[in-house]
Amino acid sequence: MAVLITGTAGFIGFHLAKNLLENGQDVIGLDNINDYYSVKLKEDRTQILSQYAKFKFYKTDLCDLPGLVTIFKENDIQKVVNLAAQAGVRYSLTNPFAYQKSNLEGFINIIETSKNFKVENFLYASSSSVYGNNTKLPFSTTDHVDHPISLYAATKKANELIAHTYSHLFGLPTSGFRFFTVYGPYGRPDMALFIFTRKILAGEIIDVYNFGDMKRDFTYVDDICAGLMSSLDKPFAYEIFNLGNHRTENLMDFIGIIEKTLQLKAKVNLLPIQPGDVPETFADIDHTTLKLGYLPTTRIETGIKNFIDWYKEYYKNDLP
Repeated sequence: MAVLITGTAGFIGFHLAKNLLENGQDVIGLDNINDYYSVKLKEDRTQILSQYAKFKFYKTDLCDLPGLVTIFKENDIQKVVNLAAQAGVRYSLTNPFAYQKSNLEGFINIIETSKNFKVENFLYASSSSVYGNNTKLPFSTTDHVDHPISLYAATKKANELIAHTYSHLFGLPTSGFRFFTVYGPYGRPDMALFIFTRKILAGEIIDVYNFGDMKRDFTYVDDICAGLMSSLDKPFAYEIFNLGNHRTENLMDFIGIIEKTLQLKAKVNLLPIQPGDVPETFADIDHTTLKLGYLPTTRIETGIKNFIDWYKEYYKNDLP
């Protein structure tokens, strides 16, 4: 019996698949390896996973419904973790149809196929972005999330509503996970830690929005994977979970840790907040801890060091 993970060439999907494979689990990977960011990075992640005997990979798109059905027919898939999506708040401002295809059409295809093949558990990625400009902190899954401020967030809220409908109508167990600013080795090049590290090493100026008055609940990727793995064997009729670190870090302090780790000073360009951004995120994880035993353990200093060590090794031929 296999776990199907969509988005295995992506950041979280790669780490989750690797963790499951190291535990002896059969994993079916699916990814279209698009060019939203470095194709080489995605291919390198896939190459690492392909070294495991229990990994089987399909290069395909969630919008290819016949192809998706074929994957289910060819494999005994009992559990699905849908992490494939068009990511990024800022990208959604100028490329809305990428989100329509991947996050809406693609999501309906994978949940409909999962229902038809009677999978035991359906997990999927939501986002902390659904909280929008909520001012009550920390963000709780009981909060109203009816006012997203980006199309990306709106599609993630739509995923939660679609999952609820499938759970209600068809009895499909679904669990959605609102990720809070995930970081770590093999991370996404469009995320702050990656951008700041690259530019500081190159002696370039980094753009810091809202004049540095930003706070984020940074969550290390291994903690995210622990939360997902603990949910795989716990099907719920319908649940939403926060996966965060349950603490919020000031952005300027975050940059300070990067500077200290690199032993370099950042050149900072302070700018107004960008459309779609929120000034602070902070996860209430009490519900997740109660239901899943989720307890993040990675300190921000440790996580940043792990990322920078990986970055220097992976890009060693490109460093100044």
